[in-house]
Amino acid sequence: MFVLVEMVDTVRIPPWQFDRNLNDSIAEELNKKLANKVLYSVGLCICLFDITRLEDSYVFPGDGASHTKVHFRYVVFHPFLDEILIGKIKGCSSEGVHVSLGFFDDILIPPESLQQPAKFDEVEQVWVWEYETEEGAHDLYMDTGEEIRFRVVDESFVDTSPTGPRSAEAAATSEEPPKKEAPYSLVGSIIEPGLGLLSWWTNS
Repeated sequence: MFVLVEMVDTVRIPPWQFDRNLNDSIAEELNKKLANKVLYSVGLCICLFDITRLEDSYVFPGDGASHTKVHFRYVVFHPFLDEILIGKIKGCSSEGVHVSLGFFDDILIPPESLQQPAKFDEVEQVWVWEYETEEGAHDLYMDTGEEIRFRVVDESFVDTSPTGPRSAEAAATSEEPPKKEAPYSLVGSIIEPGLGLLSWWTNS
C-alpha cells in the first residue's frame, strides 16, 4: 500500500532560517511542498522518509536564499494491482459504492464488481446484495460506515495542471462548468464471500 520513492529536488531555504539545522529546514520545506499532494504516475505523497544526500548550496544574485539540490526518499500511497485493502463505505450512488481509507477517499467499486446479484435502492440510496440462502433471499444493505475488504483492480491518474482560461466562445456555448476530476483514483472489487468474509456482511 505504501512505497518508498526516490526523488531529487532543489530546495530553497530563506535567509531567516539560516540559524536552523539545514536538514530540519529542508525536511520542513519538502513536506510543505509534497505532503498530501498527488504526483502524476507516482501516487499520493504522505511524508518524508529520509534525506539520502545533500549537494552544495548556492546563493544566487538578487536572492538571499540558499538553493540546495536534495536527494531523498518519500513515503507514497500507491497500492499495487490485486492488493487487498480494508476501507469503510463512504456512500453509495448509481455509479457504485464509494470507499474511504480515512486519508484517501477516491475509491469506487462499480456495480459489476459488487457481490451479485445486487441492486441499487433509489429511496435509501444504498446498494443491496440479495444474498441467497436455503430459506430464500435476504437483502444485505451496504450501509455508510460499514467496513469492507476489496481488491484493487485498476487505477487512474489525471493531469489536473491548469490549462489556462477558456475562450469566450467556449465559455458561452458550454452549459455547465467542466466536471472536476480527482488526480488519482482507484477502482476496486469486493472480495467474494467464499474467502470467509461473509461475516462482515451479515453484521450490517
